[in-house]
Amino acid sequence: MIDVTKKELPEGWQWTTMEHIADVIGGGTPKSKEKIFFDDGEIPWLTPADLSGYTAKHISKGARNITGAGLNSSSAKLMPAGTVLFTSRAPIGYVAIATNEISTNQGFKSFVLKSEEILPDYVYWWLKGNKQLAESMASGTTFLELSGSKAKQLPIPISPPEQQKRIVAKIEELFSHIDAGIEALKKAKQLLKQYRQSVLKAAVTGELTKEWREANKDKLEFASRLLECILIERRQKWEELQLEQFNAKGNMPKNEKWKEKYKEANGFDADINIPEEWVGATTDQVFYYVTSGSRGWAKYYSEEGPIFLRMGNLEHYDVRLDLEDIQRVNPPFGAEGSRTKVEPGDSLISITADVGMVGIVPVGFEEAYINQHVALGRPVIREMGLYLAWLLSGDFAKEQFKSLQRGATKVGLGLEDIKAIQFGLPSLEEQQLIVNRIQEKLSSIERLNNIIDKQSLLAKKQKQTILSSAFAGKLVENDYSGESAADLLERINKERVLLKSKEKSSKRKFIKKKGNKDG
Repeated sequence: MIDVTKKELPEGWQWTTMEHIADVIGGGTPKSKEKIFFDDGEIPWLTPADLSGYTAKHISKGARNITGAGLNSSSAKLMPAGTVLFTSRAPIGYVAIATNEISTNQGFKSFVLKSEEILPDYVYWWLKGNKQLAESMASGTTFLELSGSKAKQLPIPISPPEQQKRIVAKIEELFSHIDAGIEALKKAKQLLKQYRQSVLKAAVTGELTKEWREANKDKLEFASRLLECILIERRQKWEELQLEQFNAKGNMPKNEKWKEKYKEANGFDADINIPEEWVGATTDQVFYYVTSGSRGWAKYYSEEGPIFLRMGNLEHYDVRLDLEDIQRVNPPFGAEGSRTKVEPGDSLISITADVGMVGIVPVGFEEAYINQHVALGRPVIREMGLYLAWLLSGDFAKEQFKSLQRGATKVGLGLEDIKAIQFGLPSLEEQQLIVNRIQEKLSSIERLNNIIDKQSLLAKKQKQTILSSAFAGKLVENDYSGESAADLLERINKERVLLKSKEKSSKRKFIKKKGNKDG
């Protein structure tokens, strides 16, 4: 546990715990199969999921309501407006203030403040800045959970009443400036993303090299000749692959009838405007081998060995592989291993969940294999690999991928989908020029993105610094002249003792009166 109470506080402040300033209230969940507990419910009911991604300070309801019967059937409690709601598991540390009466499930330890002179906003900001403290007090094997007893022991520095308002106001003033800056950074990043797509669109439609073609129109090679060569070599590659497979099985063919099984590539038939020097093509024509990984590789995981490439190794932004988090394997011998082994120039495409992320296998890359969520397209001409990877990574291809995902049950891409992209094919010389210009322009975007990321991280750190200063008494001037925090806490305690005494007295009188009546 982090011991923050050793930190010195200004004069008039005092450390205490949440149980001295608030009643700690858990939650509960009515039986989900009982419609009477949920249907037409009017009582707001929160789960931690309702606060996931929630950035506002106040909240009035969650995704679902419960009925009075649902409330009474479970350990959920109806809490008043001003309750500070705090998630105690999955995850710990989401915070919001209730604007009205509200209930929660068991994933909360909420704080109903004992005095109006302890501001909910003040407690909110303290908890926002001390998620790590709460986590350090939690326990659990499957997941961490802050128990009710531990939630009561959460320390909090209490400032004099009049200072709480000034502290809250100053925090929110500074945060509003930071949030405005963060929003500007997000917009800048979105503009960079749009610029990236415009660069890729200009690349695959010929706009990026239009002036170059005009300057070199007398010596340009028409891409139709390139496509003819690709189709001839595509068949040769297929035949070589078949012979390798025959040889691996020890069953070489006695005649050439097997060559009749060759399937001609689907041709270009899209309505796409392309430069006259280009030719319409399909990925089926330019890839001679398309496959995906398979399940069951977990048994081959190891500390050493070749890389096992997964969706996490593909990026949204770039076609370079992200190798910060890699898994290694001892691959199986035989067809399953050789079938999914990557080669330089291969385009790797995510085919489930976030489909269409693309990476390219670079020259000199170490031995590697793909899992079931990744497909590879192997170009007939290896030198075209980088151009094809950039082509597939842009919205031009993603829009075609999206149209191929039609149907309620189709949630990913099949291998035929990978072969179905239609595009304009330039000459090899122009492809190389396009790749160079893409990389030149996107390297500038990457530098700006890195600057934005650093600024965003700095903004988050500034917020934490502000909160640390606020609850150390360094954010506003410590010039209280009224009641100290110690006096406030003592008064709250006396008021609570007096209230409990009155409640007990009323209860005794009720029991006595009832007994006399019954007698």
